[in-house]
Amino acid sequence: MEDNSELKTFIKIWFTAIASLCYCYFIPNHIPHGFRRLLSLLPVIIVFFLLPLPLTTFHLAGPTIFYLVWLGNFKLLLFAFNRGPLSSKPPLKLLNFISIALLPINPKHTDRDLYSVSSHKPILLAVKALILALIVVAYQYRDNLHPNVILGFYCCNVYLGVELVLAITAFFVRFILRFDFEIEPQFNEPYLASSLQDFWGRRWNLMVTRILRPTVYDPVREVLSPVIGKTWSRLPAIVATFVVSGLMHELIYWYFTRVRPTWEVTWFFVVHGVCTAVEVAVKKVVDGRLRLHRAVSGVVTVAFVAVTGVWLFLPQILRNGVDVKAIDEYKVVVNFLKSKME
Repeated sequence: MEDNSELKTFIKIWFTAIASLCYCYFIPNHIPHGFRRLLSLLPVIIVFFLLPLPLTTFHLAGPTIFYLVWLGNFKLLLFAFNRGPLSSKPPLKLLNFISIALLPINPKHTDRDLYSVSSHKPILLAVKALILALIVVAYQYRDNLHPNVILGFYCCNVYLGVELVLAITAFFVRFILRFDFEIEPQFNEPYLASSLQDFWGRRWNLMVTRILRPTVYDPVREVLSPVIGKTWSRLPAIVATFVVSGLMHELIYWYFTRVRPTWEVTWFFVVHGVCTAVEVAVKKVVDGRLRLHRAVSGVVTVAFVAVTGVWLFLPQILRNGVDVKAIDEYKVVVNFLKSKME
């Protein structure tokens, strides 16, 4: 009964979000861009912040928070100033407008420097789904596993879970709506990253990268370039981008835990922002004269992300039992599948 109630709430939330986007399409879309359009969009932005509050299950709340509170609101902010994927020329059709605003998809532009999605991507996704399924099964024996093994599973779970949710969303959107445009890739095998700049800028959760660049990175560079030059303005812009990402993750954690923030996850992104900025500065100074072999830099990069993740990214989740809640929800799914197979 409780599960049915949560599912009904989830459906109501998304119907409300769709109705809100219809308003954005028919009203603010015809208001000149700038401050006036922003004012007309503010009620929807506030609604998007409020909509996920009734949800309590991890796997329904997580995507809803990410899609509406972060991606949706940032896309609307860009739209207010006639920028971003919602300000397409020619204007988007209503269904495309709603889908792009609410979901982790962007039209792919051929002039962008993006990694192409390889032809074996579906096979890779299937392998990743299998690995995630094995991790979920292993959680049943977590009392017999070493704590570090469990933390390793959690790191893999975060990556695999986010990538698969985004990929499944994009697949169903592409299959059902049959868009007349190609969707940009959302991940690009982050475990193959050769540096922090490569990991965060070209491989990890590219939906966030593409939404933070025009909302944070580009404006900061624009303001600071006349002061410190176009080249060195990249560094504070990088740090500012990571700080905003950290604050948004802090907000997501608050939705999950409803407790006072401890700012650990924000510091995770501050550390990575500073380290990425230092990396970019060093690359600029050495100008290709000194370069670690990819086998070394790749291991160091992934290890650094994993270690700092265990140190700063996961503690708030573990301390407030969010991991236990997620595992319990996995158990419900596993038990349901078992009952269907018997």
